[in-house]
Formats: sequence, structure tokens, C-alpha cells
Amino acid sequence: MAELTATQQNSLQSKLSELKEELEVLLASSSASSQTVDLDQPIGRLSRMDALQQQAMAKANRAGHQMRLTLVDAALMAIKRGCYGECRRCEEPIGFSRLNVRPESPFCYECQEQSEKIR
Repeated sequence: MAELTATQQNSLQSKLSELKEELEVLLASSSASSQTVDLDQPIGRLSRMDALQQQAMAKANRAGHQMRLTLVDAALMAIKRGCYGECRRCEEPIGFSRLNVRPESPFCYECQEQSEKIR
């Protein structure tokens, strides 16, 4: 696999910056929905269960967004250090097609596939 061209890297850096902004907006807007449900509220049992379920889903979504934001931040730092697009496991270049879909990917396709098989 070839290393990224300057044009490809600039394109991916723009994608990462946009993704970072989107994730930060999602995290800010979902903050209220993941707050603790007030069990003293005078609502019915089913409404309370629904509220608890919505809270759990909101927390899971926030955790996923936070994890992805961490990967985006790491990818932006890798660009600054000059090692973006290099697999953190095997140190081979990550293909542009993979990075174009998931610009925050820290692993090449093969290493990602291996780690998912282990789980």
C-alpha cells in the first residue's frame, strides 16, 4: 500500500476537523438526555421505565461519540507528528480508501480484522 499524498492527507485532515466539530455538537446536545432520571417524579411506572431506557440509550450513544472523538483527536495529533495513516499495530500504511471512510482509523484493515476476531 502506498503512503498518502499531500492532497489525500489534506482532504482527510478536513474530514477529521469536520467530524470533530460534529461529535462535539452531538456530545453537547445529548448532555441533558443522559442525566440521571429523577425517581421522585410523579409519573407512572411505565413512563419511568421508558425514561430509564432512554437515559441508558443516551449514555451509550454519548460513550460511543466520546470514544470516536478520542480517536479523531489522536488522528489529528498524528497528522501534527507526521505519522498519520500509519497502522499503530503493524506500522504499515493504512489505505486511503479505508481512511476516506473512517479517517480516525488507527489500524489497517488486516489488523482491525484480526483484533475483531479475538473479541
